[in-house]
Parts: sequence; structure tokens; C-alpha cells
Amino acid sequence: MSTLKKLAGQTAIYGGSTIIGRLLNYILVPFYTSFFTPAEYGGVSILYSYVAFFMILLLFGMETTFFRFVNKSEDKEKTFNQALSIVLVVNTLVLFCLVGFAQSIADWMSHPEYKWYIIWFAFVLTFDATSSLLLAKIRFQEEPKRFAVIQLSSIGTNIILNLLFLFVFVEQGSGMGIGYIFLANLFSSAVKPIMLYKEVLAFRFVWQVAQVKTMVIFAFPLLVAGFAGIVNELIDRILLKEILTQPNGLAYAESQVGIYSANYKLSILISLFIQAFRYAAEPFFFAQEKNQDKGKIYSKIMTYFVIIVTLIFVVISLNLPLFKWFIPNPAYWEGLRIVPILLLANVFLGIYYNQSIWYKLADKTKFGAYISIGGAMITLGLNLALIPLLGYMGSAITTMLVYFSMMIASYFLGQKYYPIKYNLRKIGLYLISAILIVGLSFLVQSSQITFHWSNFIGNGFLLILFVGIILFIERPMRQFKKG
Repeated sequence: MSTLKKLAGQTAIYGGSTIIGRLLNYILVPFYTSFFTPAEYGGVSILYSYVAFFMILLLFGMETTFFRFVNKSEDKEKTFNQALSIVLVVNTLVLFCLVGFAQSIADWMSHPEYKWYIIWFAFVLTFDATSSLLLAKIRFQEEPKRFAVIQLSSIGTNIILNLLFLFVFVEQGSGMGIGYIFLANLFSSAVKPIMLYKEVLAFRFVWQVAQVKTMVIFAFPLLVAGFAGIVNELIDRILLKEILTQPNGLAYAESQVGIYSANYKLSILISLFIQAFRYAAEPFFFAQEKNQDKGKIYSKIMTYFVIIVTLIFVVISLNLPLFKWFIPNPAYWEGLRIVPILLLANVFLGIYYNQSIWYKLADKTKFGAYISIGGAMITLGLNLALIPLLGYMGSAITTMLVYFSMMIASYFLGQKYYPIKYNLRKIGLYLISAILIVGLSFLVQSSQITFHWSNFIGNGFLLILFVGIILFIERPMRQFKKG
């Protein structure tokens, strides 16, 4: 239990800064949806989708690779320097390409005015990729407080600049509109390497061919899996734009992307917890590799993880009339119906991420690539089939089915190559109970968007019922006393 308490403590600090930071960033969404039309916000979402693909390339899987190799290395500083050297080489090449072809890329996106935005993002990507590895070193050294300060400082800078630009320039109708979002991002990304100046100054370029080859071979499947994962997570925005533009025009297509993206933010409340958990869990899982009770530890962590994410799923799904005010512009509210579907999708994704430790511990990262590639193929196929019929609802359904498929595939492969005895009865019970409770609420109520006292009371009872199921099964006080 002490190991679980240690993980919980690190999750609270690493995750606390991540959750608080991203929640603060989410505060900007109501402002964006108030100042910008769905079409304008759709343009922002599409550009960030492309940025996410490049971020995977520029980091090149070196975070996980660093954690894997540093635990086996006698010269840990040299291992870090080698990992960062690889990232810097990749970043330099991509930076020159993006800056050199910025206008051509902007023209290809049907927005020639985006040239300077693309140049700004080239530097944002470089700052973020190198900072991610520098922060990984801090995580390895177990400096969660410093990690939190750096993350929150960058996010705070982004929020302050966004609000300044929105209320001083955008509200007055002057300036470059959505471009201020990207300019604020550029300055806030630069904050992290500045605050990590000690690590930057201590860095020494290392390029040992044999070590580079070994690390790249380990990292490449993670890179492929990362690309496939971004396809699963963000390609729907790009496909929505491309598929809906031809019959309806660019403005309509981008407005649909804007509505979808704004409502997607509500489902990301689960992914906030997932990201926070992953910051602490990945180095923790590797550290437990030699523990004789590691199987029991991994199993307990999975059970507690499922409890938390299903509880978030139920709370938000049963209270959409309250959470809708996160998006104050009614022009976006038609998309609220996709939120429960996307929440459930993120539950499945979180379970998959929790399981994925098996192929990292077993040095079989190729299976992570296989699973993600399979998911990406399903994502592309279903989106191409469903978007013309259902619009962004088709994308939401696709996301849920893909993450469910990846979760199932990872479980069976993991049981074959690195078996962990999860408590499937508990996990299945919590998942099924959560889905049935949310489904029952939607079945018996006339509206899940407009607030009614009768609905509020009924949903409150259903929430209490779900919490009661958890408490009855887990009996946390008894478990705490045992610990």
C-alpha cells in the first residue's frame, strides 16, 4: 500500500499541476467561443490538429525511451544527453522545413494568411519538444514541485496573454483575430526552456552511433504508435473539414469543426486525469519492475483508475445542463449530444493507456504500434463512412468504437506476452453500471440540455446509486485501515 500511496502523492503533484494548468487553459474556451464564431474556432482547432502531428515527430518517442534506458544506465547524464541530442537533430531539420515552406503550407490549407502562424508554430513545436524531454529529466529526478512551477508558469503566461489580446485587441475589432491565440502560445512555450536554463546549460551534445541506433530502434515503434494515436485523436477534425467542405462550403465545414471541438473539450475532463496519472505512473511502473508484488500493484492501480474515470463519466453525463455553460455561446450547444459518447471513449482510452505498460516493460513496443495502427485504420474507415451520413456525430461514434477496440486488443495481447491479472469482475461491473445509469437517464428524460428540477433530482439519485455501488464493493475505510 505504501507504493500506491507514493504513486498517489506524485500523481497529486504532477497531476495537480497538469489538471490545474489545463483547467486554467480551458477557462479560455468560453472566451474563445464568445469572441469567435464556430467557423473561426474551427480554423483554430484544425491548425492545432496539424501541430499535434508534428509534435509527435519532434519528440520522437524519446520521453519513454529515456525512462527505459536511464534505469539501466550507469551514466545517467550521458543517457539523457544522448536522448536530447536525437530530439534536437530532428527538431532542427523540421524547423528549417516548416519555416522555409510556410507560405506553401498555408496555401495548401486554403488559408494563405496563415503563413506567419505556421512560422510561429514551428518555434512553438521546437520549444515544446525539447522542454518535454528536459521535464522528463526532472520527473526522473523526482522533483514534482519544480515540475509543477514550470508547467503552471507557462500556462499562466498563456492565459494572461490570451486575455490581454482578446480584451484589448479582438474586442475592439482590431488586429489579427485568431492569430493572437497563436502568438500567446509562442510566448508561453518559450517560458519553459528559459526556466529550465540549468538543464539547458548542463547539456552536452552526444552522438554515439551504437547508442543512437539502440534508442531509435526502441523509440521508432513508439513514434509510429504516437502518429497512429494522433490519427485516432485528431484526424476527425481534418476529415470533417475536408468531407463537409465539398458539398457545403469551407465556412460551414469549419463551423461544424468548431462546434465539435468546443464540445469535445467537455469530454477531455477525463483525459485531464489520464494525463496527470501518466506523468506519475510511467516512471513509477518502470521502478516497480523488480518488485515481486508488481502484478498485484498494477491490478489495484487499474481498478482504482477505472473507478475514478467512470465516476467522472457519470457526473458530467448526468449534469450536461450545468456543464453546457462552459460554452456560453448557444451557437455551439447543438453539439452537446456527443459529450457522453466522447466521455465514454476517453474512459476506454484511459484503460488502454493503463494497460500499455505491458509492452513497454516487455520491450515489445512494436505491439503498441500495431494496436495504434489498427486503431488508425478503423478511425479513417469509419470516419469516411459515417461523416457523410452523421456529420460530427459519426466522428464521436468512431472515436468511442476505436478506443474500445484498442482496449480489447491490448488486453488480450498483454495477457499473452506480459500477463497481469486484472480484477475483471470489478472493472466490468463499474463500466457496465456507469453505462446503464447514463443510458437510463437519457432514456427517461425529455431533455439532457435544458435544466429541469425533476431531471436534476432524478440524476442526483442515479449518481448516488453509482457511488453507493462503488462504496459497497470497495469498502474503502476497511481497505485504508489495512493499508
